[in-house]
Amino acid sequence: MAAGIPIDALLTGAVRPLGDSGRDSGIDKHPVEERLWLGREGLRGDEQADRRHHGGPEKALHHYAREHYPSWLAELGERAVLRAPGAFGENLSTRGLTESEVCVGDIYRAGTALLQVSQARQPCWKLDHRFDTRGMAARVQASGKTGWYYRVLEEGWLRAGDALCLQERPQAQWPLARVQDILNRRVLEPAVLRALSELPELSPNWRALFEKRARSGEAEDWTRRLEGDAVPPPSTEP
Repeated sequence: MAAGIPIDALLTGAVRPLGDSGRDSGIDKHPVEERLWLGREGLRGDEQADRRHHGGPEKALHHYAREHYPSWLAELGERAVLRAPGAFGENLSTRGLTESEVCVGDIYRAGTALLQVSQARQPCWKLDHRFDTRGMAARVQASGKTGWYYRVLEEGWLRAGDALCLQERPQAQWPLARVQDILNRRVLEPAVLRALSELPELSPNWRALFEKRARSGEAEDWTRRLEGDAVPPPSTEP
């Protein structure tokens, strides 16, 4: 990996209506050729509609592996959104890195910026509308082909064609695929969950998630995240 992994596409998107969902989203990303400034909360010109769950310092950039696209085409058939990078709302598209090769806490130099892997993505119901396929978010989660997020350690300039060059790997024992397996199989083993809850490079939200699971002995209910507006809100009746 010394030579680095080229960034095939750098993508941004504006907030706009998402299909027939009646909601706004910034998931529709498109390649940008010019050099962009990468700040602590993301690329200049990139937008997120739901700032509670998207964007921010721990999710400044979303990276998705281009090599996953053929398997989605084989599974789903022809989809216009799969003809070019950006189908999954990613900001970075590459070939040569997947969830199996990337570890929590990996530090990469990209352009003049310095990035650190903070967590994998937890897909939400917006992917159902993006792909016009009911249950798409659940499929992505189950597949482990979710992509991942970076925090920005050093702000800088970034453009397509720059290389991601690994600088440090402080947690080689925690590839994202392993963390996702623990999350998605709803593992309840206290020692494993405690180890993840104390992993300093993991995002605070994920550390809290694993700490809560270890304390309660129960896995999370993902229904509203995966199905969103297809699920009626909880009743407020006594």
